[in-house]
Amino acid sequence: MLYQNENQPPDMKERQRIMVIDNDQDMQSFLNNTLEQEGFDTIVVADADSAASLVDSIKPDLVIVDTISSEQDSLETLSLLRKHSSVPIIMLSPEYAPEAMRQALSRGADDYIRMPFGIKPFIARIRAKLRRANSGDSE
Repeated sequence: MLYQNENQPPDMKERQRIMVIDNDQDMQSFLNNTLEQEGFDTIVVADADSAASLVDSIKPDLVIVDTISSEQDSLETLSLLRKHSSVPIIMLSPEYAPEAMRQALSRGADDYIRMPFGIKPFIARIRAKLRRANSGDSE
């Protein structure tokens, strides 16, 4: 998880920050460990209210929203985040219906990934979103 290392040399590139919004502890742990192993700092929060208040102060480079308690709650989370930030958002969901994907994308998600998912493609999609965000390109 995110921490500050005061002994870090000033020329070292800062790790990119990813906020994970998920209320399932197993999934929080899985995402945190996976992202940390890939070289990202993670900020894990369990609810939309905490995420909305932190997104302004932490300024994550990307946000991952897992289906919180229902698809509808997750959609409301997307809308709330979009009011605070233009940060890239990836939605994770076990829902396969095209309508669920359409709603998530129309509410502000930049990508929609169905669970279960492969780690390598997941990380590749994260890196692609970060690359586009850092270059200033919009889709």
